[in-house]
Amino acid sequence: MAIDRGLLAILEAKPGKGDDLAAFLEQGRELAVAEEGTVTWYAFRLSDTTYGIFDTFADEDGRQAHLNGQIPTALGQVADDLLAQAPDIRQTDILAVK
Repeated sequence: MAIDRGLLAILEAKPGKGDDLAAFLEQGRELAVAEEGTVTWYAFRLSDTTYGIFDTFADEDGRQAHLNGQIPTALGQVADDLLAQAPDIRQTDILAVK
């Protein structure tokens, strides 16, 4: 299976909401596991307020299914409470994989 596309989302937590955002992301793992088209899913912390998600997909259908799936919906439900600004979501092309 060729993994040639991804998504990178950078999330900025409101002051004092970093731990809550981290907990939300940890819970998101279960939703990602259930997605057949999502090959890998990583949630990470860059600082006390900056977090991210990186996903990979083998085809565009998998990426679109993820974008229209439960994780973005759940994020939309907590965004006003947890996020200082709208997520920065970028589609990526995977150039090399080990």
